[in-house]
Amino acid sequence: MPELPVHLEEEALGKAYDARLMRRLLTYLWPYWPLALLAIGLLVLSSALAVVGPWLTQLALDEAIPQGDMGLLARLAVAFTGALAAGFVLQYAQTLLTTWLGQSVMYDLRGQIFRKLQRLDLKDFDRTPVGRLMTRITSDVETLNELFSSGLVTVFGDVFTLIFIVAAMLSMDWQLALVSFAVLPLVAWAAFLFRSRIRQAYRDIRVRVARINSFIHERITGMRVVQLFNREEADARVHDRLEADYLEAHLRSITYYALFFPVIELFTSVALALIIWSGGERILSGSLTVGVVAAFLQYARRFFRPIQDLSEKYNLLQGAMASSERIFKLLDQESLVVDPPSPRKLPGRTRGEIEFRDVSFAYGRDDIGNWDWVLRSVSFRVQPGEKVAIVGHTGAGKTTLVNLLMRFYDPQEGTILLDGIPVGELAIQELRSRIGLVLQDVFLFSEDVAYNIRLGDPEIEDQAIRAAAERIGAHPFIERLERGYAQPLGERGASLSVGERQLVSFARALAFDPPILILDEATSSVDSEIEARIEAATDELMRGRTSLVIAHRLSTVINADRILVMHHGELREQGSHEDLLSRGGLYARLHQLQFAATS
Repeated sequence: MPELPVHLEEEALGKAYDARLMRRLLTYLWPYWPLALLAIGLLVLSSALAVVGPWLTQLALDEAIPQGDMGLLARLAVAFTGALAAGFVLQYAQTLLTTWLGQSVMYDLRGQIFRKLQRLDLKDFDRTPVGRLMTRITSDVETLNELFSSGLVTVFGDVFTLIFIVAAMLSMDWQLALVSFAVLPLVAWAAFLFRSRIRQAYRDIRVRVARINSFIHERITGMRVVQLFNREEADARVHDRLEADYLEAHLRSITYYALFFPVIELFTSVALALIIWSGGERILSGSLTVGVVAAFLQYARRFFRPIQDLSEKYNLLQGAMASSERIFKLLDQESLVVDPPSPRKLPGRTRGEIEFRDVSFAYGRDDIGNWDWVLRSVSFRVQPGEKVAIVGHTGAGKTTLVNLLMRFYDPQEGTILLDGIPVGELAIQELRSRIGLVLQDVFLFSEDVAYNIRLGDPEIEDQAIRAAAERIGAHPFIERLERGYAQPLGERGASLSVGERQLVSFARALAFDPPILILDEATSSVDSEIEARIEAATDELMRGRTSLVIAHRLSTVINADRILVMHHGELREQGSHEDLLSRGGLYARLHQLQFAATS
């Protein structure tokens, strides 16, 4: 059986009930407390009606029928029918109300989780699988929805029903009530065994579902590799084993349910037999009436049904506790990159002066607890309107410079300034609104072309979108699409070629008209023709803007005003193309290696 990495397995379920988590969950009901109180009131009334029917039966058998009082019998029949009708209405209203409450709470919770996800630091996404985050906002929230919509309702209703039935039985005849309760120790023992067995089965099912989902996700996303290396049959066999393992766990849980409910029915029958035996003996002796025994038979049947429901809802409660713990862990996760208490304002339009002062940064620590530095004491200044290129081998720290400037991360040492103001003193939204970033790996949404250029910003009009596409050279291929700018692009822009996706991302950057432009390997995945079109458009785009260009191909940065050469996290050289070549240093060696590779 293939095993998954630990981070792909489902977490342990934890305790079946945690008062701290439950109190926090109930705070989400506070905005709807009047309706919650109404729901509780409906539950109490509905549970109270459960004792009416047997009581009316007792009156009919002990008073109306022996006395031949047809009027009383008719009134009892009408009351019995009215109780059933009232129970129907109450259950209908209660179901609608509690479902609405559950959905409202889930609506609030999903919104809170999504807003939290948008504010998490990038490092949190780096170390957390996307599938797990999706589970938080979908499956875990849906589990809580079941708790609020049906679980809590059933639990409260069952508890109230038990209380009313026990009170009715004790008040009607306490001796026969104690006889009825004689099987309760056996019921408690069966419920305990069922609860412990089904808990492990429930855990096994969740783990196996996680394995199947992970396996299928990997094979679908990697289908090109699967088919290329003819792994279809082998992967099908692995999938069959995973499904068989899941089937075994599921059948095991069904077996426990198939045993538990008949056992409870058996104990219910034993209780009924005890009532008939004890009650019948007392009827013969004249100390008990037939109506009381008939009422007790109905009460006993209704008494054990909530016990079955409570045992079954144990797993729902357990899953809800586990889901709430995972959700609250996400919501309580503190972001390190946050707005300052009193953000400073950039005066007017950004001039675009960028400065790094002795900046050192590490994504984490090494095995002995020391910072694993990615950047070491990097210092440089970019003048307003200057075009600066950043080059170096893979892992030299080029993209990290951009991440720090955008405040996706904060450096451990040093300061980064924009127009003389430390970026940590600016509001994150204001900082990032002044910078346009075009990445090598372009991300497009499944919406239409226009949306992907304006990103839903209503201030960017259709004319501005078209103008940006025309200036960047994307307009001709967009017009050839079936619906033009209204053409949906599919997941991640799958209907476009790599080069076309890159052109759309350039049009997006131009439409937002940022004073600072960053191109991170933006032309490394396009062909020469499209690259030439992009370079022609970006030359105009960069005019009057501060521009940072990160590139592996040195041919794309020859015309930069200045070139920064990164090596192992340090700024080794800077200067113009001709100046750096004349020095014969690191840049010259990189240029020579690339020239030799292409010649």
